[in-house]
Amino acid sequence: MRAIVELSEAAHTIRRRTNRQRLPPVRYNVLWKVPCMADHLTPEERSAQMRRVRSRDTKPEMRVRRVAHSLGTRFRLHRRDLPGTPDLVFPARRKIIQVHGCFWHRHEGCRSARMPTDRSDYWNAKLNRNVERDIANLLALKELSWDVLVVWECETGNLETLRRRLASFLLKPVSSNDQAVG
Repeated sequence: MRAIVELSEAAHTIRRRTNRQRLPPVRYNVLWKVPCMADHLTPEERSAQMRRVRSRDTKPEMRVRRVAHSLGTRFRLHRRDLPGTPDLVFPARRKIIQVHGCFWHRHEGCRSARMPTDRSDYWNAKLNRNVERDIANLLALKELSWDVLVVWECETGNLETLRRRLASFLLKPVSSNDQAVG
């Protein structure tokens, strides 16, 4: 093990000298005593990549918007006056559709929702805050008498299934008790 550590540190030093950039330190998996996979991007490149992760106009959201529009429904996008800035808002129907990414909102049982192995404490806390915020926003919307549907990223692949699900949510009749007075 000591030979691996010394060899790895020497290789890391050589790489540092040749690349003339700061590389992340070599970390080791304690259980298997082997080096963990280091990030292949520099901190600046990683930051640029994370900046490109969008919260609006994502592919899953665009699929849901296309299907909702093809059903003949009209909607507003990202209303800031509602808790959580919902993705699609149908004011006349008092309905909301939230499109959640499986990784960022921790879709249980989904392959895309795997936890990163590096910096697991950071990611666990970050993703737990997202889930807690989602629950708080959902409860606040329910309190304001909005009907909410959450569509997960992995559910947007089959457009026919998505169309049936949105149609059953959006096109069911609104009861007279749910309509606003006036």
